[in-house]
Amino acid sequence: MTTLYIDADACPVKAEAERVATRHRVPMVLVCNGGLRLPANPLVTLKIVAEGPDEADKWIAENCGPGDVVVTADLPLADRCLKAGAAVLTHDGEVLSIANIGPRLATRDLMADIRAADPFHQGGGRAFGKADRARFLQVLDRHLLAAKRVS
Repeated sequence: MTTLYIDADACPVKAEAERVATRHRVPMVLVCNGGLRLPANPLVTLKIVAEGPDEADKWIAENCGPGDVVVTADLPLADRCLKAGAAVLTHDGEVLSIANIGPRLATRDLMADIRAADPFHQGGGRAFGKADRARFLQVLDRHLLAAKRVS
């Protein structure tokens, strides 16, 4: 059975994901270090993991698998989930795959090296907007529909 896993600590589309999961009757797991309230929705569970770096990521990577969908902006987590067979989406609707995760990880590492070498380098992503939210909803809807057909 398909499950939707949300790397929930900094995810701006939890409510949108819940709406789509509910429409498709797909269980959703919010994984975090705490600070979130359990929604009243019976399809949504809250998994609070131990405090510590990457504990939520570890839990998601160990529990997801083929047919599942994971929402995260964390590229190392995305890589682990893809290797486990899950589909991975970012909160702005980008689909991560085995084909594109390697270059994305390399770019991430390069930018970390640049920031470490030049503390005045101000890299910054673009702002998250309505178009990103709409794209996320469309992509998640397609992925959950496809995952339900397969399972």
